[in-house]
Amino acid sequence: MITEVDRTINLDRDSSQMNLAVDVMQDVKKVEIIINSLYLEKALAILDNIKVSGYTIIEDTSGKGDRGVSCSALDCDFSSHYIMTVCTNEQQLNTLLEQFTPLLKKVGGICFVIDAKWISH
Repeated sequence: MITEVDRTINLDRDSSQMNLAVDVMQDVKKVEIIINSLYLEKALAILDNIKVSGYTIIEDTSGKGDRGVSCSALDCDFSSHYIMTVCTNEQQLNTLLEQFTPLLKKVGGICFVIDAKWISH
């Protein structure tokens, strides 16, 4: 049988877990970029220039967009890479978008910006 004391203890435990999540989580903007592999170095130079804290690359992605099919097979002319990074403030995000937009307009690709949280450590 659950008593009133048990309910209070569980509520306290639940609220302390929620507070922990608030204390260790930081709002960020997750940025996902898919770009032709020929322009990977240019994309990474932009990220280094704006001093993102790091990035992850997944090579040889495939898909279809408004510029046609992109694949990683040997018989394809073009392949793409997926880049994921985070921006920790609006200024960094705005600079990233200002620098990536002309490149994406010129060579194709896509850029997603997603609200996210990460663990501050």
